[in-house]
Amino acid sequence: MTFNPMEVAPACLLWTLSVSGLVASDWHHFRAGRFIFKPLAALSFIWLALLLGATQSSYGQWLLAGLLLCALGDLLLMFEAESTFLGGLIAFLCGHLLYTAAFIQLPVSASGLALAAVPGLILMVLTLRWLKPYLHWPMTAAVPVYILVIVAMLVFAGGTWGQPGVLLILSGAWGFAFSDLAVARRQFVSPARINGLWGTPLYFGAQMLLAASVAWQSTAGL
Repeated sequence: MTFNPMEVAPACLLWTLSVSGLVASDWHHFRAGRFIFKPLAALSFIWLALLLGATQSSYGQWLLAGLLLCALGDLLLMFEAESTFLGGLIAFLCGHLLYTAAFIQLPVSASGLALAAVPGLILMVLTLRWLKPYLHWPMTAAVPVYILVIVAMLVFAGGTWGQPGVLLILSGAWGFAFSDLAVARRQFVSPARINGLWGTPLYFGAQMLLAASVAWQSTAGL
């Protein structure tokens, strides 16, 4: 896979500036900054995927659809109401499902699936035990389903082992999953500003890694 780094530089620059602005806005409780920088940060990973040929492969098309749904989830989470949070949760859940659909467009490694299942199940059990005391209806039903979908996405990301760009896929998938812990902590446990300080760049960085993975599959024609 080859591409001109200058072609993707604008999207990467937008990512750097918008994520920095978003983190600073959240840290200083500058609500208007969140409405400015979060859509731009979401635009950056969609832009990167398009620049790298997301529409040229079945893998890229499924992944791009997932990126678009995650961008919708980002927009919904800008508002601080439980109804929009639930809407954002559904958008991200569908995004995870579409990422899973993208991963199974590639040849599946049975050993990769098995190896990814162990840490995925551990993450699910620990997260549910951590959040259980803080959840109330309808989140007592929604959050376990969401976590199960995340684990499925992680397992099928592991199934891409041996494929071009697999390290980007694994890093992006696990980064996305861990960034969700910051969202869960902010929503259910503590709204401390430290959540966004690490969760925001981890989430948007993970999306950029997943977006970048389409370049390998576009070249391979998968």
